[in-house]
Amino acid sequence: MTDNAGTLFTAFLNKHDEQAWDRVVTSLLHSINEVDRTATRIWFAFFPLALVRALETADDPAKLAARLLLQGRYLLEDQIDSSHTFLYGHRYWPEVKKGVERHALSGAAPSSLDLAAQIREIAGQVASEIRIDPSLVVGITAAGFMTLQQAGLPAFQAASGTVERAKRTRSAAEVLKGRTKDDSQGPLGFLRGDRKIWTVTFDESEKGSRFKLIDTQHLTTAAANDKRDYHTRDPRCVVREGPIPVQCRNAACGTCWVGVLGGAEKLSPAAPLESRKIKEFGYIDTDEQTPIIRLACQAQGHGAVSIVIPPWNGVFGRYLRGLKTEGEETNSNVKP
Repeated sequence: MTDNAGTLFTAFLNKHDEQAWDRVVTSLLHSINEVDRTATRIWFAFFPLALVRALETADDPAKLAARLLLQGRYLLEDQIDSSHTFLYGHRYWPEVKKGVERHALSGAAPSSLDLAAQIREIAGQVASEIRIDPSLVVGITAAGFMTLQQAGLPAFQAASGTVERAKRTRSAAEVLKGRTKDDSQGPLGFLRGDRKIWTVTFDESEKGSRFKLIDTQHLTTAAANDKRDYHTRDPRCVVREGPIPVQCRNAACGTCWVGVLGGAEKLSPAAPLESRKIKEFGYIDTDEQTPIIRLACQAQGHGAVSIVIPPWNGVFGRYLRGLKTEGEETNSNVKP
């Protein structure tokens, strides 16, 4: 293993831009266990490569971050071991991290120059070593490759690679079942009508990380009834307003974006305003009525839902589209 090999692998990764990674993730989805299929897509939405590249190439990254209203922890290099705690495969991160490092530092020629194939290969090796279904680690392995690309090999190697396995004792099937299980309303539940009570889970790895929602309440409104101290842990959270960071409540700021791990169909369809805004913020580019990324101030609950709260927020979609347009215009003006 040599430093030169690591440099070559990093160069190989850096040939893949946001669009290339979109194709890679899409091609991997059928290989990812159902428990992490949506979670993997959410993770890649949480940590867009285009944003990191824009910051790296900016004359003044701090000034650009302020301009884009970036708050919280948006750099993967600051959370190499913790950014993917909501993936079921996170429990295998120590082995996956070692496998990705070994692959990056190997002087041997890769069996394929296709990135998706390399991810499947490393996931298969790790799964064989710890005797599990490879589908359980394909998603976390893809996250490992992207983390290495964004954070750099030295930082990736320096991370401890440790996780708290004791908090992850349920099987994949049990986790999936839990995400789709609505609360019992009791023998006279039919009398509740539109006052039915549902549970919103916002961290599947932490016992007690849930709050109650009255049918048709917006996620942020329901979260505000959880008066525990979340501000100390995350300064973006308003004091006594619950675990979801929120400012405006009218889709104007983007602070309350969340990923929907389970129960997307139990949330109200995304209205035109929300659909337009999540694209403007840069969180997701889709016209789906039940997307995996939602603005919690706009999404009303009609059943139990499992969400994940990203560690940062900002407004960068319009800026990135501007960069893309400038690049296209520059290329079109270059004479052959």
